[in-house]
Amino acid sequence: FEVGDFVDVVGRSKGRGFAGVMKRHGFGGGPQTHGQSDRQRAPGSIGSTTTPGRVWKGQRMAGRMGNARVTAQNLRVEMVDAERHLLAVRGSVPGAKGGLLMIKQARKSKELAKRRGE
Repeated sequence: FEVGDFVDVVGRSKGRGFAGVMKRHGFGGGPQTHGQSDRQRAPGSIGSTTTPGRVWKGQRMAGRMGNARVTAQNLRVEMVDAERHLLAVRGSVPGAKGGLLMIKQARKSKELAKRRGE
């Protein structure tokens, strides 16, 4: 890689463990006052009524969050130090400190498309 190149960085996102619907999907939760003692972070209703009498497939619920493959696209290479095996890119990369990353040539870079004449 050279300075000015655009790269895609692939890594594993930080695991968040078992997360509720407010953290995992951004649900609003219930009222904080007016007699609500235990519904502040609950998901609310998860289905309709007698018809269809079931919960729809794909209903967003609590569960494991993070620890998934994530690709940060089109990050610009700012510095290359071959002797010390260092590569600095502009922006954030997925995963925890010390995590393994896969760095590859950008696939959707507009700069790359301009150079190719697309």
